[in-house]
Amino acid sequence: MGVETSAAWQALQLHCDSGMGAMHLSSLFGEANRVDRFSLELDELYIDFSKNRITEETLSLLQALAEQQGLKHEIERLLVGEEVNDTEERPALHSALRAQGQDVSGVAEQVQGDVEAVLQKMTQMVDKIRAGHWRGYSGKPITDVVNIGVGGSDLGPLMITHSLQTVHSPVNLHFISSIDGTQTSNLLRGLNQETTLFILASKSFTTIDTLSNAETAKDWLRECIKSDDVIHAQHFIGVSTKPDKMTEWGIPPENQLLFWDWVGGRYSLWSAIGFPIALKIGMPGFRELLQGAHLMDQHFATAPLSENIPVVLGLIDIWNINFLNIHDKAILPYDARLKYLPSYLEQLVMESNGKSVAKSGDSVAYKTCPVLWGEVGPNAQHAFYQLLHQGTQAVMCDFIAPVERDDFDATSHAEKDESLRHQHELALANCFAQSRVLMLGDGAIPDNLKSSFDSPFKHYPGNQPSNTILMKTISAKTLGMLVAMYEHKTYVEGVMWGINSFDQWGVELGKLIAKETYSAIKEKTLAERFDSSTKALIDRVAK
Repeated sequence: MGVETSAAWQALQLHCDSGMGAMHLSSLFGEANRVDRFSLELDELYIDFSKNRITEETLSLLQALAEQQGLKHEIERLLVGEEVNDTEERPALHSALRAQGQDVSGVAEQVQGDVEAVLQKMTQMVDKIRAGHWRGYSGKPITDVVNIGVGGSDLGPLMITHSLQTVHSPVNLHFISSIDGTQTSNLLRGLNQETTLFILASKSFTTIDTLSNAETAKDWLRECIKSDDVIHAQHFIGVSTKPDKMTEWGIPPENQLLFWDWVGGRYSLWSAIGFPIALKIGMPGFRELLQGAHLMDQHFATAPLSENIPVVLGLIDIWNINFLNIHDKAILPYDARLKYLPSYLEQLVMESNGKSVAKSGDSVAYKTCPVLWGEVGPNAQHAFYQLLHQGTQAVMCDFIAPVERDDFDATSHAEKDESLRHQHELALANCFAQSRVLMLGDGAIPDNLKSSFDSPFKHYPGNQPSNTILMKTISAKTLGMLVAMYEHKTYVEGVMWGINSFDQWGVELGKLIAKETYSAIKEKTLAERFDSSTKALIDRVAK
Protein backbone atom coordinates (compact mmCIF):
# COMPACT_ATOMS: atom_id res chain seq x y z
CA MET A 1 0.00 0.00 0.00
CA GLY A 2 1.25 3.45 -0.93
CA VAL A 3 1.10 6.63 1.09
CA GLU A 4 -1.95 7.76 -0.91
CA THR A 5 -4.10 5.11 0.81
CA SER A 6 -3.01 6.10 4.33
CA ALA A 7 -5.26 7.75 6.89
CA ALA A 8 -3.26 11.00 6.96
CA TRP A 9 -3.31 11.33 3.16
CA GLN A 10 -7.03 10.60 2.98
CA ALA A 11 -7.69 13.24 5.67
CA LEU A 12 -5.88 15.80 3.55
CA GLN A 13 -7.88 14.77 0.48
CA LEU A 14 -11.12 15.20 2.41
CA HIS A 15 -9.92 18.62 3.62
CA CYS A 16 -9.22 19.61 0.02
CA ASP A 17 -12.53 18.28 -1.34
CA SER A 18 -14.60 19.87 1.41
CA GLY A 19 -13.77 23.43 0.36
CA MET A 20 -10.07 24.26 0.38
CA GLY A 21 -9.59 23.06 -3.19
CA ALA A 22 -12.18 25.53 -4.48
CA MET A 23 -11.24 28.42 -2.21
CA HIS A 24 -9.65 31.59 -3.61
CA LEU A 25 -6.51 32.85 -1.89
CA SER A 26 -7.93 36.35 -1.60
CA SER A 27 -10.62 35.12 0.79
CA LEU A 28 -7.99 33.96 3.30
CA PHE A 29 -6.56 37.40 3.90
CA GLY A 30 -9.43 38.47 6.07
CA GLU A 31 -7.86 36.40 8.85
CA ALA A 32 -6.26 38.38 11.66
CA ASN A 33 -2.49 38.13 11.89
CA ARG A 34 -2.30 35.75 8.93
CA VAL A 35 1.21 36.80 7.94
CA ASP A 36 2.50 36.42 11.50
CA ARG A 37 1.05 32.91 11.68
CA PHE A 38 2.29 31.88 8.23
CA SER A 39 5.86 33.15 8.21
CA LEU A 40 9.12 31.94 9.75
CA GLU A 41 12.48 33.56 10.40
CA LEU A 42 15.96 32.18 11.00
CA ASP A 43 18.89 34.53 11.48
CA GLU A 44 19.12 36.52 8.21
CA LEU A 45 16.39 34.60 6.33
CA TYR A 46 12.68 35.46 6.42
CA ILE A 47 10.09 33.25 4.73
CA ASP A 48 6.51 34.43 4.10
CA PHE A 49 4.34 31.48 3.01
CA SER A 50 1.02 33.21 3.73
CA LYS A 51 0.20 33.46 0.01
CA ASN A 52 -0.59 29.75 -0.15
CA ARG A 53 -4.07 28.22 -0.08
CA ILE A 54 -3.62 26.92 3.45
CA THR A 55 -5.16 27.33 6.88
CA GLU A 56 -3.91 26.20 10.27
CA GLU A 57 -5.99 23.07 9.79
CA THR A 58 -4.14 22.40 6.51
CA LEU A 59 -0.77 22.67 8.24
CA SER A 60 -1.96 20.48 11.10
CA LEU A 61 -3.07 17.77 8.67
CA LEU A 62 0.21 18.03 6.77
CA GLN A 63 2.11 17.70 10.02
CA ALA A 64 0.11 14.56 10.78
CA LEU A 65 1.23 13.18 7.41
CA ALA A 66 4.84 13.99 8.29
CA GLU A 67 4.50 12.19 11.61
CA GLN A 68 2.88 9.20 9.93
CA GLN A 69 5.81 9.01 7.47
CA GLY A 70 8.31 9.15 10.35
CA LEU A 71 9.85 12.42 9.19
CA LYS A 72 11.60 13.25 12.48
CA HIS A 73 13.33 9.87 12.46
CA GLU A 74 14.27 10.24 8.78
CA ILE A 75 15.81 13.67 9.45
CA GLU A 76 17.91 12.16 12.22
CA ARG A 77 18.96 9.26 9.98
CA LEU A 78 20.12 11.70 7.30
CA LEU A 79 22.11 13.95 9.62
CA VAL A 80 23.95 11.23 11.56
CA GLY A 81 24.96 9.44 8.38
CA GLU A 82 22.76 6.38 8.19
CA GLU A 83 22.30 4.66 4.82
CA VAL A 84 19.45 6.79 3.42
CA ASN A 85 20.56 6.13 -0.17
CA ASP A 86 19.52 2.49 -0.08
CA THR A 87 19.85 1.65 -3.80
CA GLU A 88 23.53 2.64 -3.71
CA GLU A 89 24.00 1.45 -0.13
CA ARG A 90 25.54 4.63 1.27
CA PRO A 91 24.72 7.69 3.36
CA ALA A 92 24.17 11.21 2.06
CA LEU A 93 26.56 13.16 4.25
CA HIS A 94 26.56 16.59 2.64
CA SER A 95 25.66 18.10 6.03
CA ALA A 96 28.87 16.60 7.47
CA LEU A 97 30.90 18.56 4.91
CA ARG A 98 29.88 21.86 6.49
CA ALA A 99 29.76 20.92 10.19
CA GLN A 100 33.43 21.90 10.78
CA GLY A 101 33.38 19.65 13.84
CA GLN A 102 30.27 21.26 15.38
CA ASP A 103 27.15 19.46 16.61
CA VAL A 104 27.71 16.15 14.81
CA SER A 105 27.36 12.52 15.83
CA GLY A 106 27.44 9.05 14.32
CA VAL A 107 29.11 8.56 10.94
CA ALA A 108 28.93 12.33 10.36
CA GLU A 109 31.29 12.80 13.31
CA GLN A 110 33.62 10.03 12.15
CA VAL A 111 34.34 11.71 8.80
CA GLN A 112 35.19 15.12 10.29
CA GLY A 113 38.93 14.42 10.31
CA ASP A 114 38.97 13.56 6.60
CA VAL A 115 36.86 16.59 5.74
CA GLU A 116 39.08 18.97 7.71
CA ALA A 117 42.24 17.54 6.11
CA VAL A 118 40.87 18.39 2.66
CA LEU A 119 39.86 21.87 3.82
CA GLN A 120 43.42 22.42 5.07
CA LYS A 121 44.88 21.33 1.72
CA MET A 122 42.38 23.59 -0.07
CA THR A 123 43.55 26.47 2.14
CA GLN A 124 47.19 25.98 1.14
CA MET A 125 46.35 25.83 -2.57
CA VAL A 126 43.86 28.71 -2.46
CA ASP A 127 46.26 30.98 -0.56
CA LYS A 128 49.09 30.16 -2.96
CA ILE A 129 47.02 31.02 -6.05
CA ARG A 130 45.40 34.15 -4.59
CA ALA A 131 48.81 35.43 -3.41
CA GLY A 132 50.26 35.06 -6.91
CA HIS A 133 52.71 32.36 -5.82
CA TRP A 134 51.33 29.63 -8.12
CA ARG A 135 53.30 30.13 -11.32
CA GLY A 136 52.71 28.96 -14.85
CA TYR A 137 55.39 27.39 -17.07
CA SER A 138 57.08 30.74 -17.82
CA GLY A 139 57.24 31.87 -14.21
CA LYS A 140 54.35 34.32 -14.40
CA PRO A 141 51.67 34.12 -11.68
CA ILE A 142 48.29 32.60 -12.50
CA THR A 143 45.69 35.21 -13.36
CA ASP A 144 42.89 33.05 -14.79
CA VAL A 145 41.40 29.81 -13.47
CA VAL A 146 39.07 27.68 -15.61
CA ASN A 147 36.78 25.13 -13.94
CA ILE A 148 36.03 22.19 -16.24
CA GLY A 149 33.05 20.20 -14.96
CA VAL A 150 29.44 19.32 -15.67
CA GLY A 151 26.30 18.98 -13.54
CA GLY A 152 27.08 19.44 -9.86
CA SER A 153 30.77 19.97 -10.63
CA ASP A 154 29.79 23.08 -12.58
CA LEU A 155 26.39 24.39 -11.44
CA GLY A 156 27.18 24.80 -7.72
CA PRO A 157 30.49 26.69 -8.05
CA LEU A 158 29.12 28.73 -10.96
CA MET A 159 25.98 29.72 -9.06
CA ILE A 160 27.77 30.72 -5.84
CA THR A 161 30.64 32.62 -7.49
CA HIS A 162 28.21 34.54 -9.71
CA SER A 163 26.06 35.33 -6.68
CA LEU A 164 29.14 36.74 -4.91
CA GLN A 165 30.47 38.55 -7.98
CA THR A 166 30.86 41.84 -6.11
CA VAL A 167 33.49 40.26 -3.83
CA HIS A 168 36.94 41.20 -5.12
CA SER A 169 39.14 38.32 -6.27
CA PRO A 170 42.78 38.46 -7.41
CA VAL A 171 42.09 35.81 -10.08
CA ASN A 172 39.53 35.66 -12.89
CA LEU A 173 37.24 32.62 -12.81
CA HIS A 174 35.77 30.91 -15.87
CA PHE A 175 33.56 27.83 -16.29
CA ILE A 176 33.40 25.24 -19.07
CA SER A 177 30.66 22.62 -19.12
CA SER A 178 29.39 22.29 -22.68
CA ILE A 179 30.58 19.28 -24.66
CA ASP A 180 30.07 20.86 -28.08
CA GLY A 181 33.42 22.69 -27.94
CA THR A 182 32.12 26.15 -28.78
CA GLN A 183 32.24 27.35 -25.18
CA THR A 184 35.77 25.99 -24.77
CA SER A 185 37.21 27.42 -28.00
CA ASN A 186 35.63 30.84 -27.46
CA LEU A 187 37.03 31.04 -23.92
CA LEU A 188 40.54 29.87 -24.77
CA ARG A 189 40.91 32.51 -27.49
CA GLY A 190 40.85 35.18 -24.79
CA LEU A 191 43.29 33.52 -22.38
CA ASN A 192 47.07 33.21 -22.13
CA GLN A 193 48.75 29.82 -21.69
CA GLU A 194 51.39 31.36 -19.42
CA THR A 195 48.90 32.47 -16.77
CA THR A 196 45.97 30.01 -17.01
CA LEU A 197 45.24 27.18 -14.57
CA PHE A 198 42.57 24.51 -15.13
CA ILE A 199 40.52 22.72 -12.47
CA LEU A 200 39.44 19.31 -13.76
CA ALA A 201 36.43 18.43 -11.58
CA SER A 202 34.72 15.06 -11.94
CA LYS A 203 33.41 12.74 -9.24
CA SER A 204 34.08 9.57 -11.25
CA PHE A 205 36.83 11.01 -13.47
CA THR A 206 35.20 9.15 -16.35
CA THR A 207 32.64 11.75 -17.52
CA ILE A 208 33.05 12.10 -21.29
CA ASP A 209 32.01 15.78 -21.37
CA THR A 210 34.57 16.82 -18.77
CA LEU A 211 37.50 14.73 -20.01
CA SER A 212 36.90 15.81 -23.61
CA ASN A 213 37.09 19.49 -22.62
CA ALA A 214 40.18 18.77 -20.52
CA GLU A 215 41.95 17.19 -23.50
CA THR A 216 41.08 20.27 -25.58
CA ALA A 217 42.57 22.47 -22.85
CA LYS A 218 45.69 20.29 -22.75
CA ASP A 219 46.11 20.53 -26.54
CA TRP A 220 45.85 24.32 -26.24
CA LEU A 221 48.58 24.37 -23.59
CA ARG A 222 50.77 22.15 -25.82
CA GLU A 223 50.91 24.96 -28.35
CA CYS A 224 53.35 26.66 -25.97
CA ILE A 225 54.48 23.95 -23.54
CA LYS A 226 56.40 20.95 -24.84
CA SER A 227 56.43 18.93 -21.62
CA ASP A 228 53.23 17.24 -20.44
CA ASP A 229 54.79 16.94 -17.00
CA VAL A 230 55.00 20.74 -16.80
CA ILE A 231 51.42 21.06 -18.06
CA HIS A 232 50.11 18.70 -15.39
CA ALA A 233 52.21 20.09 -12.55
CA GLN A 234 51.72 23.81 -13.17
CA HIS A 235 48.50 24.15 -15.13
CA PHE A 236 46.09 21.48 -13.79
CA ILE A 237 44.38 20.74 -10.48
CA GLY A 238 42.18 17.66 -10.17
CA VAL A 239 39.12 17.27 -7.94
CA SER A 240 37.63 13.78 -7.74
CA THR A 241 36.85 10.74 -5.63
CA LYS A 242 39.33 8.77 -7.77
CA PRO A 243 42.98 9.64 -7.00
CA ASP A 244 44.25 6.71 -9.09
CA LYS A 245 42.43 7.97 -12.19
CA MET A 246 43.72 11.53 -11.64
CA THR A 247 47.27 10.20 -11.37
CA GLU A 248 46.81 8.06 -14.48
CA TRP A 249 45.61 11.15 -16.39
CA GLY A 250 48.80 12.92 -15.32
CA ILE A 251 47.80 15.15 -12.39
CA PRO A 252 50.39 14.75 -9.58
CA PRO A 253 49.12 13.92 -6.05
CA GLU A 254 50.10 17.36 -4.70
CA ASN A 255 47.65 18.90 -7.21
CA GLN A 256 44.77 16.59 -6.27
CA LEU A 257 41.82 17.41 -4.02
CA LEU A 258 39.64 14.54 -2.89
CA PHE A 259 36.07 14.00 -1.87
CA TRP A 260 34.08 10.83 -1.28
CA ASP A 261 31.44 8.57 -2.83
CA TRP A 262 28.95 9.63 -0.16
CA VAL A 263 28.97 13.17 -1.63
CA GLY A 264 26.26 13.34 -4.27
CA GLY A 265 27.13 15.48 -7.29
CA ARG A 266 24.30 17.93 -6.69
CA TYR A 267 25.46 18.34 -3.06
CA SER A 268 29.16 18.65 -3.86
CA LEU A 269 29.72 22.42 -3.74
CA TRP A 270 30.38 22.00 0.01
CA SER A 271 33.31 19.68 -0.77
CA ALA A 272 36.53 20.25 -2.72
CA ILE A 273 34.27 20.78 -5.75
CA GLY A 274 33.76 24.22 -4.16
CA PHE A 275 37.42 25.05 -4.81
CA PRO A 276 36.49 27.80 -7.34
CA ILE A 277 34.25 29.37 -4.68
CA ALA A 278 37.19 29.46 -2.25
CA LEU A 279 39.36 31.02 -4.97
CA LYS A 280 36.74 33.70 -5.47
CA ILE A 281 36.07 34.63 -1.82
CA GLY A 282 39.03 33.13 0.03
CA MET A 283 38.95 30.25 2.49
CA PRO A 284 37.51 32.35 5.36
CA GLY A 285 34.62 33.19 3.03
CA PHE A 286 34.23 29.54 2.04
CA ARG A 287 34.07 28.54 5.70
CA GLU A 288 31.42 31.25 6.19
CA LEU A 289 29.41 29.58 3.41
CA LEU A 290 29.74 26.25 5.22
CA GLN A 291 28.75 27.87 8.51
CA GLY A 292 25.59 29.33 6.98
CA ALA A 293 24.59 25.90 5.71
CA HIS A 294 25.38 24.34 9.10
CA LEU A 295 23.11 26.89 10.77
CA MET A 296 20.27 25.61 8.58
CA ASP A 297 21.28 22.00 9.31
CA GLN A 298 20.95 22.64 13.03
CA HIS A 299 17.59 24.31 12.57
CA PHE A 300 16.44 21.33 10.48
CA ALA A 301 17.63 18.93 13.18
CA THR A 302 16.13 20.66 16.20
CA ALA A 303 13.16 22.88 15.28
CA PRO A 304 9.66 21.43 15.86
CA LEU A 305 7.95 20.35 12.65
CA SER A 306 5.53 23.28 12.82
CA GLU A 307 8.40 25.81 13.02
CA ASN A 308 10.92 24.00 10.82
CA ILE A 309 11.48 26.01 7.64
CA PRO A 310 12.47 23.16 5.25
CA VAL A 311 9.73 20.97 6.69
CA VAL A 312 6.97 23.57 6.35
CA LEU A 313 8.00 24.54 2.81
CA GLY A 314 8.27 20.90 1.79
CA LEU A 315 4.84 20.05 3.19
CA ILE A 316 3.28 23.04 1.42
CA ASP A 317 4.71 21.75 -1.86
CA ILE A 318 3.13 18.35 -1.12
CA TRP A 319 -0.21 20.11 -0.58
CA ASN A 320 0.08 22.11 -3.80
CA ILE A 321 1.23 19.17 -5.95
CA ASN A 322 -0.79 16.24 -4.65
CA PHE A 323 -4.01 17.89 -3.51
CA LEU A 324 -4.33 21.18 -5.46
CA ASN A 325 -2.86 19.58 -8.62
CA ILE A 326 -0.21 22.25 -9.21
CA HIS A 327 2.69 20.55 -10.96
CA ASP A 328 4.95 23.44 -11.99
CA LYS A 329 7.23 25.56 -9.83
CA ALA A 330 8.97 28.80 -10.81
CA ILE A 331 12.06 30.13 -9.01
CA LEU A 332 12.09 33.92 -9.36
CA PRO A 333 15.08 35.76 -7.85
CA TYR A 334 14.91 39.55 -7.90
CA ASP A 335 18.63 40.18 -8.07
CA ALA A 336 20.75 39.47 -11.15
CA ARG A 337 23.49 38.02 -8.95
CA LEU A 338 21.17 35.05 -8.38
CA LYS A 339 20.90 34.41 -12.12
CA TYR A 340 22.08 30.79 -11.89
CA LEU A 341 20.01 29.85 -8.84
CA PRO A 342 17.06 28.50 -10.89
CA SER A 343 19.40 26.27 -12.93
CA TYR A 344 21.07 25.03 -9.76
CA LEU A 345 17.72 24.20 -8.15
CA GLU A 346 16.50 22.48 -11.33
CA GLN A 347 19.20 19.87 -10.83
CA LEU A 348 18.80 19.67 -7.07
CA VAL A 349 15.04 19.15 -7.18
CA MET A 350 14.41 17.23 -10.40
CA GLU A 351 17.44 14.93 -10.18
CA SER A 352 16.55 14.18 -6.56
CA ASN A 353 12.81 13.63 -6.80
CA GLY A 354 12.14 12.96 -10.46
CA LYS A 355 11.23 9.38 -9.54
CA SER A 356 8.26 7.13 -10.29
CA VAL A 357 9.29 4.17 -8.12
CA ALA A 358 8.98 4.13 -4.32
CA LYS A 359 11.66 2.76 -2.00
CA SER A 360 9.59 -0.42 -1.84
CA GLY A 361 10.22 -0.97 -5.56
CA ASP A 362 6.57 -0.34 -6.46
CA SER A 363 5.44 2.27 -8.96
CA VAL A 364 3.94 5.32 -7.29
CA ALA A 365 0.31 6.18 -7.93
CA TYR A 366 0.67 9.92 -7.32
CA LYS A 367 2.65 12.89 -8.62
CA THR A 368 6.12 13.38 -7.19
CA CYS A 369 8.54 16.03 -8.41
CA PRO A 370 7.30 19.32 -9.86
CA VAL A 371 8.67 20.59 -13.15
CA LEU A 372 10.91 23.40 -11.93
CA TRP A 373 12.17 26.36 -13.93
CA GLY A 374 12.81 30.05 -13.49
CA GLU A 375 14.67 33.22 -14.35
CA VAL A 376 15.70 36.51 -12.79
CA GLY A 377 12.39 38.19 -12.03
CA PRO A 378 12.69 41.43 -14.03
CA ASN A 379 13.63 39.41 -17.13
CA ALA A 380 10.92 36.83 -16.50
CA GLN A 381 8.28 39.56 -16.20
CA HIS A 382 8.81 40.29 -19.89
CA ALA A 383 8.83 36.62 -20.86
CA PHE A 384 6.78 33.92 -19.11
CA TYR A 385 4.87 36.00 -16.54
CA GLN A 386 2.12 36.21 -19.15
CA LEU A 387 1.55 32.49 -18.53
CA LEU A 388 1.69 32.95 -14.75
CA HIS A 389 -0.96 35.65 -14.81
CA GLN A 390 -3.32 34.46 -17.56
CA GLY A 391 -2.28 30.94 -18.54
CA THR A 392 -4.40 27.82 -18.24
CA GLN A 393 -2.27 26.04 -15.63
CA ALA A 394 -1.46 26.93 -12.07
CA VAL A 395 2.19 27.50 -11.10
CA MET A 396 3.57 27.81 -7.59
CA CYS A 397 6.34 30.38 -7.27
CA ASP A 398 9.24 31.19 -4.98
CA PHE A 399 10.14 34.89 -4.99
CA ILE A 400 13.66 35.49 -3.62
CA ALA A 401 15.31 38.83 -2.89
CA PRO A 402 17.87 40.54 -0.65
CA VAL A 403 16.40 43.23 1.58
CA GLU A 404 19.61 45.28 1.49
CA ARG A 405 22.50 45.71 -0.89
CA ASP A 406 25.86 45.95 0.82
CA ASP A 407 27.99 46.27 -2.31
CA PHE A 408 27.72 50.01 -2.86
CA ASP A 409 31.11 51.61 -3.39
CA ALA A 410 31.84 53.84 -0.44
CA THR A 411 34.20 55.92 -2.59
CA SER A 412 31.72 56.52 -5.40
CA HIS A 413 29.67 59.63 -5.96
CA ALA A 414 26.55 59.95 -3.82
CA GLU A 415 24.44 60.31 -6.98
CA LYS A 416 25.61 56.89 -8.19
CA ASP A 417 24.84 55.23 -4.87
CA GLU A 418 21.42 56.87 -4.79
CA SER A 419 20.72 55.58 -8.30
CA LEU A 420 21.69 52.03 -7.29
CA ARG A 421 19.47 52.22 -4.22
CA HIS A 422 16.61 53.41 -6.38
CA GLN A 423 17.10 50.43 -8.70
CA HIS A 424 17.17 48.02 -5.77
CA GLU A 425 13.98 49.47 -4.31
CA LEU A 426 12.36 49.21 -7.76
CA ALA A 427 13.34 45.52 -7.94
CA LEU A 428 11.80 44.89 -4.52
CA ALA A 429 8.65 46.75 -5.53
CA ASN A 430 8.32 44.52 -8.59
CA CYS A 431 8.93 41.40 -6.51
CA PHE A 432 6.25 42.24 -3.96
CA ALA A 433 3.80 43.51 -6.60
CA GLN A 434 4.03 40.38 -8.73
CA SER A 435 3.36 38.00 -5.85
CA ARG A 436 0.42 40.19 -4.81
CA VAL A 437 -1.13 40.19 -8.29
CA LEU A 438 -0.60 36.44 -8.67
CA MET A 439 -2.52 36.00 -5.42
CA LEU A 440 -5.33 38.55 -5.83
CA GLY A 441 -5.71 38.80 -9.61
CA ASP A 442 -8.27 41.47 -10.48
CA GLY A 443 -8.53 42.24 -6.78
CA ALA A 444 -5.15 43.96 -6.93
CA ILE A 445 -6.38 46.55 -9.46
CA PRO A 446 -6.92 49.97 -7.83
CA ASP A 447 -10.51 51.21 -7.92
CA ASN A 448 -9.59 54.22 -10.06
CA LEU A 449 -8.23 51.90 -12.79
CA LYS A 450 -10.89 49.17 -12.77
CA SER A 451 -12.80 50.65 -15.70
CA SER A 452 -9.78 50.39 -17.98
CA PHE A 453 -9.52 46.66 -17.18
CA ASP A 454 -13.18 45.94 -17.97
CA SER A 455 -12.42 43.37 -20.68
CA PRO A 456 -12.16 39.55 -20.76
CA PHE A 457 -8.71 39.98 -22.27
CA LYS A 458 -7.61 41.95 -19.22
CA HIS A 459 -8.95 39.51 -16.63
CA TYR A 460 -6.49 38.21 -14.02
CA PRO A 461 -7.82 35.18 -12.13
CA GLY A 462 -5.13 35.22 -9.45
CA ASN A 463 -5.16 32.36 -6.92
CA GLN A 464 -1.56 31.45 -7.77
CA PRO A 465 0.34 30.37 -4.61
CA SER A 466 3.78 31.68 -3.76
CA ASN A 467 6.44 31.96 -1.08
CA THR A 468 8.55 35.06 -0.59
CA ILE A 469 12.06 34.43 0.72
CA LEU A 470 14.00 37.45 1.91
CA MET A 471 17.73 37.44 2.66
CA LYS A 472 19.17 40.33 4.61
CA THR A 473 21.94 40.59 2.02
CA ILE A 474 23.49 38.24 -0.53
CA SER A 475 26.48 36.92 1.39
CA ALA A 476 28.35 33.64 1.74
CA LYS A 477 26.44 32.99 4.95
CA THR A 478 22.95 33.64 3.58
CA LEU A 479 23.67 31.67 0.40
CA GLY A 480 24.76 28.74 2.56
CA MET A 481 21.51 28.96 4.50
CA LEU A 482 19.40 29.29 1.35
CA VAL A 483 20.91 26.34 -0.50
CA ALA A 484 20.81 24.08 2.57
CA MET A 485 17.16 25.06 3.06
CA TYR A 486 16.30 23.88 -0.46
CA GLU A 487 18.34 20.69 0.02
CA HIS A 488 16.46 19.74 3.17
CA LYS A 489 13.10 20.79 1.73
CA THR A 490 13.73 18.45 -1.21
CA TYR A 491 14.56 15.62 1.18
CA VAL A 492 11.36 16.26 3.15
CA GLU A 493 9.32 15.86 -0.02
CA GLY A 494 11.13 12.63 -0.88
CA VAL A 495 10.32 11.21 2.56
CA MET A 496 6.65 12.14 2.15
CA TRP A 497 6.51 10.42 -1.24
CA GLY A 498 8.47 7.40 -0.01
CA ILE A 499 11.15 7.74 -2.70
CA ASN A 500 14.96 7.80 -2.62
CA SER A 501 16.06 11.41 -3.18
CA PHE A 502 19.75 10.51 -3.53
CA ASP A 503 20.13 8.14 -6.47
CA GLN A 504 19.89 9.15 -10.14
CA TRP A 505 19.69 6.04 -12.27
CA GLY A 506 18.10 7.95 -15.13
CA VAL A 507 21.27 10.03 -15.41
CA GLU A 508 23.45 6.91 -15.29
CA LEU A 509 21.55 5.27 -18.15
CA GLY A 510 21.95 8.37 -20.30
CA LYS A 511 25.73 8.32 -19.79
CA LEU A 512 25.92 4.63 -20.70
CA ILE A 513 23.87 4.93 -23.88
CA ALA A 514 25.84 8.04 -24.91
CA LYS A 515 29.07 6.02 -24.81
CA GLU A 516 27.48 3.28 -26.92
CA THR A 517 26.17 5.82 -29.42
CA TYR A 518 29.55 7.54 -29.65
CA SER A 519 31.11 4.20 -30.57
CA ALA A 520 28.51 3.81 -33.32
CA ILE A 521 29.30 7.27 -34.71
CA LYS A 522 32.97 6.30 -34.92
CA GLU A 523 32.22 2.83 -36.32
CA LYS A 524 29.10 3.00 -38.46
CA THR A 525 28.45 -0.76 -38.52
CA LEU A 526 27.70 -0.66 -34.79
CA ALA A 527 24.61 1.44 -35.52
CA GLU A 528 22.91 -1.47 -37.29
CA ARG A 529 21.46 -2.71 -33.98
CA PHE A 530 19.92 0.70 -33.15
CA ASP A 531 16.37 1.82 -33.82
CA SER A 532 15.68 3.24 -37.27
CA SER A 533 15.49 6.86 -36.09
CA THR A 534 18.83 6.82 -34.25
CA LYS A 535 20.47 4.91 -37.13
CA ALA A 536 19.20 7.50 -39.63
CA LEU A 537 20.59 10.34 -37.51
CA ILE A 538 24.00 8.64 -37.29
CA ASP A 539 23.94 8.01 -41.07
CA ARG A 540 23.27 11.69 -41.66
CA VAL A 541 26.27 12.65 -39.51
CA ALA A 542 28.44 10.18 -41.44
CA LYS A 543 27.44 11.75 -44.75
